[in-house]
This record gives sequence, C-alpha cells and structure tokens, in this order.
Amino acid sequence: MAENNIVFTGNATLPAIGQGTWYMGENSRARPREVDALRAGIDLGLTLIDTAEMYAEGGAEEVVGEALQGGLRDKVFLVSKVYPWNAAGKKAIAACEASLRRLKTDVLDLYLLHWRGNYSLAETVEVMDTLMQQGKIRRWGVSNLDYSDMQELSRVSGGKACATDQVLYHLGSRGIEFDLLPWCQQQAMPVMAYCPLAQAGRLRDGLLESRVVQDIAHAHRASAAQILLAWVISHQGVMAIPKAASVAHVEENAAALKIVLSADDLARLNNAFPAPNRKTPLDVV
Repeated sequence: MAENNIVFTGNATLPAIGQGTWYMGENSRARPREVDALRAGIDLGLTLIDTAEMYAEGGAEEVVGEALQGGLRDKVFLVSKVYPWNAAGKKAIAACEASLRRLKTDVLDLYLLHWRGNYSLAETVEVMDTLMQQGKIRRWGVSNLDYSDMQELSRVSGGKACATDQVLYHLGSRGIEFDLLPWCQQQAMPVMAYCPLAQAGRLRDGLLESRVVQDIAHAHRASAAQILLAWVISHQGVMAIPKAASVAHVEENAAALKIVLSADDLARLNNAFPAPNRKTPLDVV
C-alpha cells in the first residue's frame, strides 16, 4: 500500500484513493447514509475528501461538514472547489468563507478552480495567494484544465505553486495520457482522477462488463470496479476519487488499494482499451 501514496506540496502524504462527493447532499433522506459512508472511509484510511460549492449548491459540503464532526477534521485532507465566476477578488474570498462555514472548518487543505471561466488565470492565482496568506487555505490547484491551460498557468506569476490538476480519467477515457499526464509527472504534480469508474450509462457498463476486466477481477478475487480503480492508481502520481454513498461501497473502494496489477494485466487492459497516440515525456515541454 505504501507505493500507492500520493505526495502533495507541504509533504502531505495520502493513499491514492480518496472520497468524492458529487451528487451527495441532494436528498435529505440519503444524508445519514452519506455521512456514515464518509466516516467509514476515513476509518479505512481514505482520508482525502473532495467536494465543491457546485455539488448540490453547497449541500455536499454540508454533508462533509456533518461527517467531520466529533474530532475527525484533523484526520482529513479536505478539498473543495470554487465556481469559475467566483474565482477572483472579493467573490473568491466570500465563496471560500461560505464553503468553510458549510464544512464547519477554519481552513481547507486544498482549494481548486473548478474549471476555467472569464477571470484570467493571473487573477485566480492572485486571490489564491491571498487566501493562503489569510490562513483560509493551505494550498491551491485547478480542475478540468488541459495541457495548454497548464502551460499558460505555469507562465503566470505564482502559477508554478499549483498543487494539482483534477481531471476526468478512467480506463475508457485516456486522453490525458497524450500530453497532460506526462507533463504533470515531470513536474511531480499529482493528478486527481474524478469519475475513475466512468460516471454512468453505456460506457460505465462497457467497462464493468468487459470480459477482460471480469477475467482479471476473477484472478484477483476482486470486483470489476476494484480492477478499474487499481488501474487508475497504477499510474505514477495519480489519485482516484470515487464517490461512495454506502459503507459497503467505500469498503470495496478501500480494498482496491491492495490490488497490484501485473504487467500482463496491464497489457491486456491496454489492448482492450487502447490509449491515444501520445507523446513520450521527453517530447513534452
């Protein structure tokens, strides 16, 4: 399990599977189950929790805030995200403070720009620096930025302080392997993979029901979902943040940390779900 650790700036070392909260907080009847799932995940060592002001318009943050009561906040690396239209100036400070209130905490371990909007990256970096100076966040990063966006960010004053890029990544969606992932690996910048099991619909079904995935799962005495998670975190510097709204589901996710895919497993998966034609790290500047 040690080899699956991800290191963020400031020497924060975390297991390569965390907990996502997309779609949490939308149904009050589901709230107790969601809180229990998050707490179970913390007990199992899945100590990064990712949320956003967008999720249920703050409802997911409220669920997380409830889950962290009773002394659990200090055990968790807490991540939230700001809407792009709030990502500069006084709007960003107000948005961050609102997230902190909903999360019932004084500080975020990581605050992300959810996606690019009309504010310049320079304006967002400036306010992230301000939030750090005010002690409201410990580090900042971005989400849904592609390779060219990250190159632009790296040229902004202070932009190299970016701690992570959170992007879509799973066995059926490997576009980041073309240039973004190799570049992040060169920078020793962790990548946070959301929807690591694919979100829904036929693509998710196609992955979970794939004969190759099923055969490998059988060989490891694991579920297909666990194999998909193990595949994501087999990549250097990549963390998966699946959502789990039940204790049983979070237990299944945590167990995937112990699965080590063989070279043959990886070759079979790559053959069944090919990567895009990609640059090697040496080609990336």
